[in-house]
Amino acid sequence: MKIASVAEIKSKLSEYINESKKGAVVITKNGRPTAVLLSVTSDEQLEQIILSQSRMLKSILDKSENKLLTGHKIKHKEFWEEIEKR
Repeated sequence: MKIASVAEIKSKLSEYINESKKGAVVITKNGRPTAVLLSVTSDEQLEQIILSQSRMLKSILDKSENKLLTGHKIKHKEFWEEIEKR
């Protein structure tokens, strides 16, 4: 993992893109972490990264987990009907 300031990233973006292939590059602003540069090798990997940051998906998963833990279950067909409503 590398750490670089916004100014460093701006001046050497291509180098840091190559570095991200070896591991995450943490981007700092005023000495504090503000972003991460990650290498992506496939559409699936990109989708996983984006979905992992989705508040809506996290909310849906949390609600589903709570329902399962309390014994509430729905059939497969009902699940997809609920998804289509959104």
